[in-house]
Amino acid sequence: MLVRVPRLLSPEDVTHMRGRLSSSDWVDGKITAGAQSATAKRNLQVPETSPVARELGEMILQRLGRNELFTSAALPLRVFPPLFNRYDADMKFDTHIDNSIRFVPGAPIRVRTDLSATLFLSAPEDYDGGELVIEDTYGEQQVKLAAGDMVLYPATSRHRVNPITRGSRWASFFWIQSMVRDDGQRALLFDLDNTIQSLRKKEGESPEAIQLTGIYHNLVRRWAEA
Repeated sequence: MLVRVPRLLSPEDVTHMRGRLSSSDWVDGKITAGAQSATAKRNLQVPETSPVARELGEMILQRLGRNELFTSAALPLRVFPPLFNRYDADMKFDTHIDNSIRFVPGAPIRVRTDLSATLFLSAPEDYDGGELVIEDTYGEQQVKLAAGDMVLYPATSRHRVNPITRGSRWASFFWIQSMVRDDGQRALLFDLDNTIQSLRKKEGESPEAIQLTGIYHNLVRRWAEA
């Protein structure tokens, strides 16, 4: 299930983040790659322990906490602290699959990577190439969103970032451990939640909306790990 989360960040948020990141140190992105990914990865990254990365990551976490679409789609249990990367001319990330477990630096916390997230910080007209290409059951999905928009997709997916041919692509990326680890179950719950919200807008708290809400929560109880 691929989900676009539009306008997670406001234009002012994006401008602030880019200003802070422009004065940061950037290092080889291989520092957070696994053994297989390291051979495929060519980009730059702000170090995980950087004060700027922590400051901006906390800002993103606050926006996520207030976003109903993200909560409905991800049913988050844990969110790995957001990281920041940059692809300049000729940089790319060949096809790979993200590590299944991530260890939070400086804390005894493990995050199972059920979902991957890319939050775009560059306007699409500012660079050529750089599409996030995700392989799913319907083939390859190319994603290149407006600055401030985010895409969620299963971390089990093979994916890549196409080479940059002009400009520079900046983004935040991170992973989510969901309360519901199975992508198919999450997709059913997401569709059911959307149906309930649409029904409420049309008919208010009708008996049908109340019944569907009960079904939704009973399925969450059955499937969730809290």
